[in-house]
Amino acid sequence: MAIELKVPAVGESITEGQVGEWLKVEGEFVKRDEPLVIMETDKATMEIPSPVDGTLSQILKANGERVSVGDVLALIEEGAQSSTSIDEASRQDAPRVMPAAQLEMERSGVQLSAVTPTGPGGRVLKEDVLRTVKQRESPPAASTTMPVAPSQSSTSADIGKAPGSSAPVSPAPGTDRQVEIIPMTLLRRRIAERLVSAQQQAALLTTFNEIDLSSFLDLRRRVQDAFVARYGVKVGLMSIFVKAVIDALQRIPQVNAQIQGDAIAYHHYQDIGIAVGGGRGLVVPVLRNAQHLSLAEIEKAIADFAKRAQENRLELGELQGGTFTISNGGVYGSLMSTPIVNPPQSGVLGMHAIQDRPVARDGQVVIRPMMYVALTYDHRVVDGREAVTFLKRVKEVVEDPARLVLEA
Repeated sequence: MAIELKVPAVGESITEGQVGEWLKVEGEFVKRDEPLVIMETDKATMEIPSPVDGTLSQILKANGERVSVGDVLALIEEGAQSSTSIDEASRQDAPRVMPAAQLEMERSGVQLSAVTPTGPGGRVLKEDVLRTVKQRESPPAASTTMPVAPSQSSTSADIGKAPGSSAPVSPAPGTDRQVEIIPMTLLRRRIAERLVSAQQQAALLTTFNEIDLSSFLDLRRRVQDAFVARYGVKVGLMSIFVKAVIDALQRIPQVNAQIQGDAIAYHHYQDIGIAVGGGRGLVVPVLRNAQHLSLAEIEKAIADFAKRAQENRLELGELQGGTFTISNGGVYGSLMSTPIVNPPQSGVLGMHAIQDRPVARDGQVVIRPMMYVALTYDHRVVDGREAVTFLKRVKEVVEDPARLVLEA
């Protein structure tokens, strides 16, 4: 009996999506609740599992195809696994090849043994095959044969001409000018739309400051071993910045507010969005009620967000809401930037790379680990004085973490 695999309803505001990647091929046996296909929406990606044990008999929607809630993605022939399928499944040493990777291998002639898989669970991805193709097509090392120098009777115009010809030698067509056109995913399009909307509809302004991290780094060195032993996680930079931001938001509530029509909504809680790079683009999972979380709980939550973002396993509810966002471009080496507010929020803090720089302290020039920070804010809600005060408070807390304990 054929069972239909349909696009599920994943939220009131989501009516369509896009087939991201099939994790199984036609004719392959699947188990109940085993992920079959990755579906992308404008907010998140999700794995759609098989509703029954059976064989994936027919794929009806290809990779990249737009789908709506209720559309039939595939047909599954319900039933026991065949002996052939059992034999195939028992080959645990063979990596699983994704359909897109299989097509690319057939097109390019690359053998599976030459490909190094990097996908989850040792899966071979299309990117793995393309990387192998590129390595195979790399030009060989330059010859050690020395070129013959032109004779003294040769003119500069003769150099570069083919022997016996007055025409210049044309370079052979290269393979380094290829263009690949790939449709934007729904998630990437949504990101683009929101960023453009923020620029067009909000009065964005950015203020900067710099933070001396000497005290925090010294404190972290002193307590790191005991902290790890107790909580099983290291003291990171993000957790102290989250704590500093919460403290500053409680003092400057305008930065934690949002415009709603002709009114302003002031939040008496802090849901902090943490921008992380996902497998298919930037995502901002939210730390709910972050004001009640300890440093260890914050570190564990952020580490979990980052891991599941790379695996495209963040849930839709984790990406919604948020009253303020923190983005750390420093992990990629950014020295200074102007982050864009995530609407309808009114503020975003940009962290950057730590650099040892000369600074003046007590009339002396000393070398200190410094970080530039930036606060982009919606000037419709937040005045300049409030923005500068907010960022200054973040600086004070990070430079002297004891303020959090003493509430000073």
